[in-house]
Amino acid sequence: MTWQLLSVLPVWVLSLAAAVLIGATSAPEQRITWVGITFAAAVVATFIIQLAIQRKEGFVVRTMAGIGGALVILAATTAVFTLLL
Repeated sequence: MTWQLLSVLPVWVLSLAAAVLIGATSAPEQRITWVGITFAAAVVATFIIQLAIQRKEGFVVRTMAGIGGALVILAATTAVFTLLL
């Protein structure tokens, strides 16, 4: 596993953990709101992690991978929440 992938995985794991937490604890009518807040937090976390690495090479690709992965996870979460309503 390369360091580039290791810099992206924490955002994906946090997004998945937040999705499970949202599904387990929030009211059904508030879940979509929390998914949006979670995505905003994932974007901020991605930038914090990638800027902390201090490497210019592949910055855009790593950032796109972090945000894109979080988007896919949270879009699937939204689909599940929509089907459960």
